[in-house]
Amino acid sequence: MTVTQIPHPNYDRLIDAARKSGHVTVAVAHPCDRSALEGVLDATRLGLIAPILVGPAARIRQVADEAGLDIAGLPIEDTPHSHASAARAVELVHEGRAAVLMKGSLHTDELMGAVVATATGLRTARRLSHCFVMDVPGRSDPLIITDAAVNIVPTLTDKVDIVQNAIDLAHVLRFDPVLVAILAAVETVSAKMPSTIDAAALCKMADRGQITGAILDGPLAMDNAIDPHAAAIKHLVSPVAGRANVLVAPDLEAGNMLAKSLSFMAGAAAAGIVLGARVPIVLTSRADTVSARLASCAVAVLVAHDRLRSANVVA
Repeated sequence: MTVTQIPHPNYDRLIDAARKSGHVTVAVAHPCDRSALEGVLDATRLGLIAPILVGPAARIRQVADEAGLDIAGLPIEDTPHSHASAARAVELVHEGRAAVLMKGSLHTDELMGAVVATATGLRTARRLSHCFVMDVPGRSDPLIITDAAVNIVPTLTDKVDIVQNAIDLAHVLRFDPVLVAILAAVETVSAKMPSTIDAAALCKMADRGQITGAILDGPLAMDNAIDPHAAAIKHLVSPVAGRANVLVAPDLEAGNMLAKSLSFMAGAAAAGIVLGARVPIVLTSRADTVSARLASCAVAVLVAHDRLRSANVVA
């Protein structure tokens, strides 16, 4: 059995919610292969996005022609190469022409380099971090895993923003309540395991209002974060233990292994988004299923609409 054939009803609900919210304009950086263009067209046909293709116009049209893809109605911003594509896509955000940034067929570090550029990028006071919104078979609701793609060895200060970004996303996705497990290998604090000390500090910071909008617990091992029986065996009494819907990994390697284990061994699908910039950023992969790509777009659309509503309230 191939995991790509497993239905993902949580993604269906996300996509439906995004369609009802209305499409947003997306700057797609360097969509110069079939996979990238197909993903854009799929999301466009569903009414999720209104794309602006940013890249070498002749090359994009050639790829579309060879793949039999109709891009005649899509605007193209002509650029000479991938670095210029990333820079121009970021400019479109600054110009107010795009509310979401999407990775095409360029390397992730090329796009993120343009995003974090000091003078011209899209950074805010919040640190950038990546969230996987995972649809795991057997779970009735989505599961957020962070950070599995951006922050390699985050400090405690970094983790504050990583956790807050994930909490804010959980509210956009209507998690109620938001239950955050700070993961480690064990559920006790040990001076020999720095991740457990970070976990304890993050929970106390939440108690003091330095992290808001969720209930935190940690350190928690994976089993007693998501399985009520495992939590009961360890005599863990908390609203989070056994019920977590946001999992915060101690570092990128652990988060990446966790997400990919769920994808390739449990049939989960993983929609990915980067938060903390001026606009949400969709990082797609050739390995993504159609469902995961559409869900990534849907999540970005929902975040973009939430930010627009917040800006209108402030104004």
